[in-house]
Amino acid sequence: MDLALFDLDNTLISGDSDFEWAQFLIAKGVLERELYEARNLEFYEQYKAGTLDIDAFLDFQLRPLARHPRRVLDAWRDEFFELRIRPLINAKARTLVVRHRERGDLCVLVTATNSFVTAPVSRDLDIPHLIATIPAHEQGEFTGRVRGIPSFREGKIVRVEAWLEAHGLWWGSFAQTWFYSDSQNDLPLLSKVSKPVAVDPDATLRAHAEALGWPVTSLLA
Repeated sequence: MDLALFDLDNTLISGDSDFEWAQFLIAKGVLERELYEARNLEFYEQYKAGTLDIDAFLDFQLRPLARHPRRVLDAWRDEFFELRIRPLINAKARTLVVRHRERGDLCVLVTATNSFVTAPVSRDLDIPHLIATIPAHEQGEFTGRVRGIPSFREGKIVRVEAWLEAHGLWWGSFAQTWFYSDSQNDLPLLSKVSKPVAVDPDATLRAHAEALGWPVTSLLA
C-alpha cells in the first residue's frame, strides 16, 4: 500500500479556496470590500511569494467565522462550494485521485486552508481523509482562533506524522509515499516523501523540481 497526499489549492483545484472564500464573503456583503479586499489580495501575494505570516493570515481568515451563527456559516459554505469551488475542480484532478484510490492507496488531502472550508471539497473528490488547519470552536460555534498547529509549511509534516501515529502508522508503513503540490510552501513535505510531484508549479518549485529530477505535471483542463 502507498500513501498518496494531495495539496488542494492550485493543485487539485485551479484556484485558491482561502482567497475565494474571502472574496465570496465580500461579494455577499458579509465583509466590507474597502477593508478586506486589498488585505485578502496582499495575503495571497505573500503566500505565492513564500513570505506569508501564517498567524496574521489566520487571524484575518478565521475571525469573521466568530461573528455569525454556525447554521448561517454552513449555508454560506454550501453556496460557496457550488458557486466558487466545484467549477475549479478539473477532470484530470478527479482522475488522479481515482487512480490512486483504485490502486488501494491511502489517500489524504493535506491543505493549509481551514477544515471548515475544505471538508466539502474532500467529500466531493472522495478523498476519505482530510488534514487541514483547524478553526477552534466552543459548543459548535467558531471562536475566530486556530486550534493546534496550522497545516502550513513544516506544520504539514507535523500534522501528517501526528495523523499517521494516531492510525498506528508511520512513513515506513508504506511502499511509496506520494505528495502532489504546486507551491514552494510545500517544499518541506515534498522533500519528506519518496515520490514528490510538482503540479503546475510556481517558479521556485519548478526550479527545485527540475534540479532534483522530480516529476513535473499539469492537472489543468
